[in-house]
Amino acid sequence: MMNQIFKRMAAGGALTVAMLLSAGPALAAEFKVGFVSTDRIFQEADAAKTAQIKLEAEFSKRQKKIEQLGEAVQETSKKLERDAPTLSEAQRIQRQRDLVQMDQDFQRERREFQEDLALRKNEELQKVLEMANKVIKDVAKAENYDLILQEAVYMNPKHDITARVLRDLNAAK
Repeated sequence: MMNQIFKRMAAGGALTVAMLLSAGPALAAEFKVGFVSTDRIFQEADAAKTAQIKLEAEFSKRQKKIEQLGEAVQETSKKLERDAPTLSEAQRIQRQRDLVQMDQDFQRERREFQEDLALRKNEELQKVLEMANKVIKDVAKAENYDLILQEAVYMNPKHDITARVLRDLNAAK
């Protein structure tokens, strides 16, 4: 009977869960729910911290280059402002064009950097999430959970098993 209820629950989603839990104390007592905070996993898991350090090392040179390029754009702009009164019209126009080109290069570099960083961050976080999901499944089997949620608008803290998952995930190295 419980197996059929779970199949219906998987098909019906959260509404079915709510109906099941409100169906009666005896049935609800048999149904064990847990919650895992994905945000906490990404912030506190050793694998996530290692991934962050890896990304910082991988992207630090590019970030410094972009910061230097941004500083060069600012310095060139200030120099143009300072020198503008003494420049001929042709010199001023050429420096403005150079500054615009320099700024476009800076903006392009910065955008590409942000896109590459976001892509790599997503790749690394996906690896952490896959490891966490394996641990969550192991915890669910070991402790006879019927349902473990990773996203919820509200969850009573007594159902939060994030600390247990983090402990097992960090120990699983």
